[in-house]
Amino acid sequence: MLKFAINRILMALPTLLLVSMIVFALIRLVPGDPAQLMLGDIENPQALASMRTELGLDRALPLQFLSWLGRVAQGDLGVSITQQQAVLPMLLSSLAVTASFVIPAVLLASLLAIPAGMLAAWRQDTRTDVGIMALAIGFLSIPSFWLGLMFLLVFGIWLDWLPVVGYVSPADDLAEGLRYLIMPTVSLALIETGVIIRMARASTIEVLRLEYVTHARAKGLGETRVALRHVLKNAMAPTWTMIGLTLGSLLGGAVVTETVFSLPGMGRLLVESIFARDYPVVQGCLLFIGTVYVVVNLLVDLCYPLLDPRVRL
Repeated sequence: MLKFAINRILMALPTLLLVSMIVFALIRLVPGDPAQLMLGDIENPQALASMRTELGLDRALPLQFLSWLGRVAQGDLGVSITQQQAVLPMLLSSLAVTASFVIPAVLLASLLAIPAGMLAAWRQDTRTDVGIMALAIGFLSIPSFWLGLMFLLVFGIWLDWLPVVGYVSPADDLAEGLRYLIMPTVSLALIETGVIIRMARASTIEVLRLEYVTHARAKGLGETRVALRHVLKNAMAPTWTMIGLTLGSLLGGAVVTETVFSLPGMGRLLVESIFARDYPVVQGCLLFIGTVYVVVNLLVDLCYPLLDPRVRL
């Protein structure tokens, strides 16, 4: 188990280095001069040269990358051009907002989808299976922005149960903060439920066809015991991977949901920074999103031995 964990962690380090190189290269390919953008409309060659020297833009790209990587290792992602704030606190604040509704949404989607997917597989080619799969395809087909707008229209405007615009942190006011997070959490959970249902059904069907399941039934074990002891853990591995990929991608920024519900999350910060050409924030966001994605998938890999004893061997 320890060897498996160490191997996975060591494999993640080159991935993070590659992500940082790609982010650095992409930002350098963007048209425009960051030094000129920071100076504004001032036409001063001396000030421009001084700013480029201060930012290290007058050095060779490999030296710029090593210098930037050294600052990143110390937690220094630079300063926002438009807001004149350190980038790292901005990213952490935005990630906290995104995580406050993404993690509950993925958890809720998993709790709904895994039993539904397993039931559909157990009742394959029956009305139950067709009904569950029709529901899953329906969730997959609904545009996330449309579902969010319908939630706002019905529960926010017509019924006036939940707030429509704004955000309150649950850390400041737990009850009011949860009211602001109910609609984005539920709408995002419904969208992701369809993906997880299909994966859970497919992996469960594959496991049900294996010989040890037939052997367990031949020994006289009940269907519930067969499902919990012999099918669930083995069918969960691919589903767990899908949940991890979903969580990683959404933590990187559920920009549509954040825009519809006016949430100051990671995706919205990235989009606004791109429009403002705030290079330090864009670079920090991309690096942060890539790191979150790699870390989440690393944690998923580390959980595999708990689901599949063969991995520990």
